[in-house]
Order: sequence, then structure tokens, then C-alpha cells
Amino acid sequence: MSSHAEKPAPLGGPLVTPLTVTLAGLAGIAAVILLIRFIFGIGSVTNVNDGYSWGIWVVYDVMAGSAFACGGYAIALLVYIFNKGEYHPLVRPALLGSLFGYTLAGASVIFDLGRYWNTWHIFFPPWAQVNSVMFEVAVCITLYIGVMWIEFSPAFLERLGRSDLKKKLSNWMFVFIGLGVLLPSMHQSSLGSLLIVFGTQINPLWQTLMLPLIFLMTAITVGYAVVILESCLSASGFKRPFEADLIGRLSRVMWWFLVVYLALRAVDLAWRGAWGEAFQPNVMALGFWIEMTGFILPVILLATPAARRRPDRLLISAVALIVGTLMLRLNGFLIGYQTGAGWHYFPSLPELLVTIGIIAAQILGYIVLVRWLPILPKVEPVKIAR
Repeated sequence: MSSHAEKPAPLGGPLVTPLTVTLAGLAGIAAVILLIRFIFGIGSVTNVNDGYSWGIWVVYDVMAGSAFACGGYAIALLVYIFNKGEYHPLVRPALLGSLFGYTLAGASVIFDLGRYWNTWHIFFPPWAQVNSVMFEVAVCITLYIGVMWIEFSPAFLERLGRSDLKKKLSNWMFVFIGLGVLLPSMHQSSLGSLLIVFGTQINPLWQTLMLPLIFLMTAITVGYAVVILESCLSASGFKRPFEADLIGRLSRVMWWFLVVYLALRAVDLAWRGAWGEAFQPNVMALGFWIEMTGFILPVILLATPAARRRPDRLLISAVALIVGTLMLRLNGFLIGYQTGAGWHYFPSLPELLVTIGIIAAQILGYIVLVRWLPILPKVEPVKIAR
């Protein structure tokens, strides 16, 4: 038996399984904690304070979570900007992952705002702080979430049998594809600019004018890693053939991005004389080397064409790169952030449970929609004459 891929089609199958029930339970726990937060205030469930006003909800769910949700953006760059049409089968599943990631990241901001009821001020011109980096990030992410829902709408229209509406929308889709490339390019780089604003409060290992480029490059690279991870897990979890050739070629693109990024990072540290900080006996140096290991390991594991076709190496490399990107954000915004003597922060158990619940909700939503909507390529068995 062998198989070949066709147009996207719903996978079908049961929606209620031990895995989906567990994921729903974790998401439910997070919902209860958030209810407590909105009733009794943010201090009732978090350890944020005047020194560390940004906790794990912002740093993971927004700073790192939005980077993990760049799969759709990264694949769009290949398909629509660099005209690599062979990656088109990856567009819709990558977009679905991005859709959930960004939507939940946007919602997470509300959880961490003390006066969340004033969020609408961002979009009210007389009160908008147009010179603020955070304003640019907030507006771009909000617009991008809307753009992604429009980009993904053809999957819903196909399911509903509205080919007429899908055809009309396709005539304007180029506008949203263009915005879908522009907006994340803007806000992912601006997330790095946020650290520049912090000045000397950020350890020299992460305080550099190259931060906008560093954050943008890692967002694109980890976007490819997440697509590879999703492909590996969907092949195993849904009993589908692994697209070794296509994913292998994608990993080559990711590999070259990593090589360029590591060269940039090394040169930048040397130029600023910051390498010495990496060898200090402290937690910041430890965090730095965990971060760098996450970026270096995939370069070693995927150095040859044969290695890039091995699912085990691809899976390990994707996970390592996700960890490296997470540590870059944690190091910059928490571990390497020294706000002053007397201030400390470590996430509370409710904070961690909410973060886990958000991840669970994202995975649950992905499973439900790929079973209900035409997202993954349909795989038909083909009999081979004996």
C-alpha cells in the first residue's frame, strides 16, 4: 500500500476521547481560575508585583505564544512571497495553528491587565498612545487576528457548501494575504523593541539594538519548527503518512535561518563585549546556555539531507527550537530583567495552570477543527498491483 495527498478534507472520527476530555478538563480549570481573577482581582491568583508587573501570562502567552503561532506567517512567506508553491499543502494546517495561537494570545493580554475594562482605549484615537511600542504591538496583533479569521474562512465556507461566497472572497484574498505578511513582520520585531525600551534593566546578554531583528528571525524560524512538530504529531496521532520529502525540504529552510541567526547572535555579543556575561556563575548565564542549546542542537541534528528526512530528528529539533525560542523570551522579559533590589517574581500555581489550560484549549481546538473542517490533505489509499 502507498498513499497520495489530495485536496483538504475533514478527518472525521470521534470528538470525545480520553485525550480531548483531558484537554477540556485542563481548559476548564483555567476558566475557573480566570473567573476568580476577574471577580477578586489579579492579585488573588498571581504573584505579579510593582517590580514585575508582567508575569508568565504575558511573557509566555503573548511574547512566546505569538511566536509559536507564526507557522501560518512563515509558510505564507514561502508560498506567496518567495513563490514556493510546493509548500501550499501546509498553508491551511499552519494557518489553523496560528489562528488559535494568536487568538488565545490576544485574549491572554486581557487576563493580565489590571484595568482590563479600559482596553478599548487603544482603539479610541484621542486616548491612543501612538508613540508607544506597545500601542503598535496591540493594534497589529488585533488586526492580524481578524485577518487570519478571514484567511481561514474558506475552510468554513467549504464545510457549509457555500462555494459562491468562497469564490467572491477569493477575488480579494490577496489583500488579506498581504496584510497577513506585513502585520506579523511589524509586531514580532516590535516585541524586541519593547526590551530595548527597558534599557539597563535588561542583562547585556539580551539588551541590544539588534533585538527587533532577533525577535523577527526567531519568530519565523520557530514558525517552521511548529509546522514540523504539528506534521510529526498529526502523522502519529491521526495515523497518517508522514510527508518526509516536503517536511525535509522545509527543515532545510529552517536550518539555514538558524545558521544565519546564530552567526548574527554570536557577532552581536562579541561586538558589544557581552560574551563574558555568559560565563558568570548565575541563573542568567544558565538561562542563556539553555536558550543557545535550543538553537544549536537543530543545526547539528539536521546538518545532512538524510537527517532531515528522519522523523525522530525532525521532532527533537522542532522541540529544541521551541524551547530555545521560549527561553529567549523568558530570559529577556523575566530572567534577565533586573528591576531593582527587593523585587522578585516566580509564577504562582494558578498562573501556571492558566497557561497550561490555554495550551490545552489550543490543542483541543486544533483536534476538533481538523476532524470537522477540510484542513489536512485528504489521503486516499492506492492499491499497487502485485
